[in-house]
Formats: sequence, C-alpha cells, structure tokens
Amino acid sequence: MNFHKDVLVMDAGREADRIVSFIRDYARSARRNGAVIGLSGGIDSALASELCVRALGKDNVHSLILPERDSNPVSAEYGLKQARKLGITSETIEITPVLEALGAYEKRDSAVRKFFPDYEPGWTMKISLPPDLLHKEAFNVFTLTVTDSRGQVRTARLDKDGLNGIVAATNTKQRTRMVELYLAAERRNYFVCGTTNRTENLQGFFVKYGDGGVDIEPLAHLFKTQIFQLSAHLGVIGEILRRKPSPDTYSFAVSDEEFFYRMPIPTLDLLLHGWENKVPVEEVAKVMDLTEDQVKRAFRDFASKFSGTEHVRQAPPTLPDPR
Repeated sequence: MNFHKDVLVMDAGREADRIVSFIRDYARSARRNGAVIGLSGGIDSALASELCVRALGKDNVHSLILPERDSNPVSAEYGLKQARKLGITSETIEITPVLEALGAYEKRDSAVRKFFPDYEPGWTMKISLPPDLLHKEAFNVFTLTVTDSRGQVRTARLDKDGLNGIVAATNTKQRTRMVELYLAAERRNYFVCGTTNRTENLQGFFVKYGDGGVDIEPLAHLFKTQIFQLSAHLGVIGEILRRKPSPDTYSFAVSDEEFFYRMPIPTLDLLLHGWENKVPVEEVAKVMDLTEDQVKRAFRDFASKFSGTEHVRQAPPTLPDPR
C-alpha cells in the first residue's frame, strides 16, 4: 500500500455522510426510535452525539452524564455543554452511590494498600505504563502512583495481583454506566450508541460489557486522529477538541498516553496503521523519520496488546450443534 504521513487524512464531509447513513440504517433495521449516548466530556462521545443527531434528529437522541467521585469535574461540564450545543435532552446521574454499594472503591483501595499501607481517603492515585516507548525498551509493567495528604508523590511497581485488583474494581465504573445507559434506552425503545475508536479497539483499550457493551459502534473504523478531524469538521465544542484524551477513572489525573499508549497519539496512529496493514518496517521508518529499531519496538508492543486482548473483541465462544 502507499504509506505516507497523510495516509489517515480523510474527506471529513464524505465520511460523516457515510456514518450518518450507517446509524440511520441501523435504527431502521433494529426498529429503534432513537439513540442514547453517554457524554463523558471526551471527544469520542461528543463526535458520536453529533453524528446521531444528524442521522436521527435532535428530538430522537438522549444523553446521560454519569459522573462519580473520581471524575474530573470538567467532564460533566463539557458533556452538558455539548448536549446543549446540539439541543438534545440530557440527564445527570451520579453513580458514586452504586459504586459504593458494590464496594468498588473499597476493593480498589484495598489493592492499593498492599503497596501503600497508609493509603487513606483524600489521597489520589493512578496507574500508568513506562513512557517513551520509541526511545527506550521497557515491558508493559504498570506503576502505581499516589499523592498523600501532604502532596508528596510516591510510586511502586505493580505486580500482577495488584494490577488485577485495581483494574477489576475500576472497570466496575464503566459497567455501571452501561447499566444506566441500557435502562434509559430500553425505556424509550432507543439503542445504545458506542464510542470506541479503532486505536482503542485494536489494542483492547475498552472494557468488555462496559463501554464495549453497546448496540452499534459507528466510530470503530476511525483512528483517534481521524476522530479529531471529523469532530472539528462537525463542530464539537472547543473545550472538548482541546482536551487531552484521558480515561478519567482515577483520582490522580492521567492521560491516555501515560496510562496505556506510551507515545503521542498522532505517532501512535500512523505506526498502528502501518502495523495493521503489514507495511514493511523499513518503509515505515523512512516515512516517519524513525529508526527501524523504533518501529520494531512499536510493532512488538502492538502485537502483544492485540493478542493479549483478543478475547475482549470476541463474542463468547459456543459449541457447535452436535447434530
């Protein structure tokens, strides 16, 4: 294929029309009257809301704002502003009480205390992968970072049990949100619109039966850089366009790059496109002004994440009919 630095640049108007038709056709075939979407204050959900309104009309799109106690306050603010810009109905549901009842925070904090026994309410925490993948070799081993009541930052390398404990408890947030979205959708005979993009999908950067548990994924063919292109074209609010992508699930702010990707998104997307399409390493290196070792390092990381999350992208396996 012809690999070049602008290979992900697209005709935004034509692509918007194509996605709008896809959404409209799905609603008709599924016999649904409209769409419900969770507005997170991030760019993916904002773009999905723009496209749903164009496909179904503003009176047939309903949005939910679903904050919890670790959410950045601007997330709800930006989500609500995007809903008002589009003229769609919106309701804010605080999911903290549900998460407390499920023990999500306590289970997460219990996992954190195995590394910081004095960890207590009021501290902040996040997990992240080693930075700067292209310039230094490092395994995908997560680091736990906390800030104590005096503002001191402390770190510890997570073992498998610690990581699993924190992630399992944290993923309850996405799954709780999906329960609320389906409750709102089924009451209206609407479908739940997904917001996962191709960058996330290829690397398994979503929660199965959480943000991955939806009726339709209109953005899953678009890389994150293309999400930004289309969002600018359709007029997503400026605050969201300028906001750095983040999972927004930890009390200590962490970007998607720090948390998972390990490189800037424009670089990531171009490399990921080359990897997915099996462009020769030497060609990718030349086009992107990287060394072949850097490209190989990125490709190894992509392959590892793709294979390690294959089960997340698949439907549950079943046995064939024995007859």
